[in-house]
Amino acid sequence: MRVRAHKIGSVTHRLGLPHELEVSRLVETDVGNVLVVRALEEKRVYDVLELETGRMAHISKGDVVVGALGSRAALRGFVGRIPAKLRAGDKIHILNLGGVLGECVSKNKDVGSPLLVEVLGMAVRDGKPINIRDGALPVSDELALDAPVVLVSGTCMDSGKTRAAVEIIAQLTQRGYRVGAAKLTGVAALRDPLNMLDHGAVAAYSFLDCGLPSTADVGGLPAVAKGVLNALAQHDVDVVVAETGDGIIGSYGVRSLLEDEQLRAATKCHVLTANDLVAAWGGKRLMEEELGLKVGVIAGPATDNEVGVRYVSDSLQTPAANARTGGKHLVDLVEERAFQR
Repeated sequence: MRVRAHKIGSVTHRLGLPHELEVSRLVETDVGNVLVVRALEEKRVYDVLELETGRMAHISKGDVVVGALGSRAALRGFVGRIPAKLRAGDKIHILNLGGVLGECVSKNKDVGSPLLVEVLGMAVRDGKPINIRDGALPVSDELALDAPVVLVSGTCMDSGKTRAAVEIIAQLTQRGYRVGAAKLTGVAALRDPLNMLDHGAVAAYSFLDCGLPSTADVGGLPAVAKGVLNALAQHDVDVVVAETGDGIIGSYGVRSLLEDEQLRAATKCHVLTANDLVAAWGGKRLMEEELGLKVGVIAGPATDNEVGVRYVSDSLQTPAANARTGGKHLVDLVEERAFQR
């Protein structure tokens, strides 16, 4: 049957899908398969969908929405998975603003419940399932990037990673560098890569460009990260600022990137963002004592005022810089380490 969609989620943005789609009522539950669903309710929280353009649109009850099957494992959000079986008429959830679809199995009381939808069917082309892997960037076991990488990771989601990353991108751009940007882990949306482009990056890619709706509980992430970085190398960049979604402890695979020898060698500066001083202490200890990686700078809310800056500088013996109040100092430290000056 043919179905006309009201809204197409950004998780499918590389496909360039039309609003009128051929839909099969037989659903294959592979990661990244594109589904067409109908909204069964209207919410006031988690009520928007990020479209292929990056624009946000409210989801009304009865809207026909296009998304893709995937998982989520957010500490301060939803936990969702792909059901083992699905068929037309089944009920699932929109797990994130990019249109990742799955069955919610746990939620955080601060964000309520995800939006409930009815499965209309699976989008097909020439009788075959449409998957966001179609036309994706190639993954690679070998890194072909000569430029240094500045890796911004955090102790948790909402610890200031993106704020630090875009400040570094903006100021390095102002200093004359061609900056590439990457989002290496998380759940698919265009918001962060678009934010990076808005701050001066000449190109920005994420794991979504390699065909993953989410990096939660999947293997092979170092090859995906190298695929993203290799794509940025084609833009003749001087430096890459790469952000990892979620925390260095979590289900999104950040640790597998920190343990990969090629990625470790390419990373010339680690920026660790921390919510508080305990997180700063624990994050530095895990990075340096357990993983053998030097933390170049600690940023985030733990450095919001002199109390945190003094503790990080004196007790942790690590440079501290705040992206919101001391962006120039942060980027001075990053530039010195990334280019070994």
